[in-house]
Amino acid sequence: MKSLSLLLALCCLLNNAHAAPATAPASYVLENTEVRDIHAQTLKRDYQVYVALPDSYRQGNKRYPVLFVVDANYAFPVVRNIAQRLNKHAGMEEVVVIGLSYANGDGGVYSRRRDYTPTTPRKHDYRSDMPGRQPAFGEAKAYGQFIAGEVFPFIASNYRVNMQRKVFIGHSYGSLLGLQFLLTEPRTFEHYILGSPSLWYDAGVMFDREQAYAASHKDLPASVFFGIGGLEKLAAGKKRSRSEEDADMVADVREFDGKLKSRKFPNLKTRLRVFEDEDHASVFPFVLTHGLRAYLTSAK
Repeated sequence: MKSLSLLLALCCLLNNAHAAPATAPASYVLENTEVRDIHAQTLKRDYQVYVALPDSYRQGNKRYPVLFVVDANYAFPVVRNIAQRLNKHAGMEEVVVIGLSYANGDGGVYSRRRDYTPTTPRKHDYRSDMPGRQPAFGEAKAYGQFIAGEVFPFIASNYRVNMQRKVFIGHSYGSLLGLQFLLTEPRTFEHYILGSPSLWYDAGVMFDREQAYAASHKDLPASVFFGIGGLEKLAAGKKRSRSEEDADMVADVREFDGKLKSRKFPNLKTRLRVFEDEDHASVFPFVLTHGLRAYLTSAK
């Protein structure tokens, strides 16, 4: 009887051990990073800003160049880590990195289509990634005003950054937002890193806007680095057009950069780099690295 009691007790212990929930693994956290909430007063939406501080930030009163990166849900850790590595191993100056999130509660596709695009496309068959909500487009101007009018003051008042050395970093639709700034308020940033811009969007509306800007301005004070993957070209046998399906993104960015250069704006500096063997999904780290080197100083 005593043996039976011991056996039952052992079975209970084993069952309890099996049923007890395992301790959840710890999350990996990037050092010297913060998450801040910000309410967009004009847009009536909530966002987050992700902040990465350099290693020396708490050691003095220096003000740092500041990088603003959109599509931050994936791009922020990439920018933070590459900027840090370039500092430690290539002597590039330290920076503060600010990641701009998608709107709270919105799907990433929904948020970026709305916030990064300059117009509602005249023809489209896009579907929403937000059940019950139609796709939204064309709020780049309003979102840009939120960045300049609300995010900039928040960052300037809470962090030691040099607001005279602001860098915009975007890719794909994010680069459309950068072009929105460039062709309306170019002095918003001192340097633009624009990867794989979706110049096919809305039948090439940004080509029209560049032409309109050139017709009414004698200068475009900006530093711009364009980068794109060599594989982002039109497949053989297809006819190029200003549509997503038949876009030759390499030819588009070459054409756009060529038009800017042809204007002979005295204070515009553009550079274009095509990264052979890279495509739309893989090219961003290359664009970022070379775009940073085109602007930031290096001790090596």
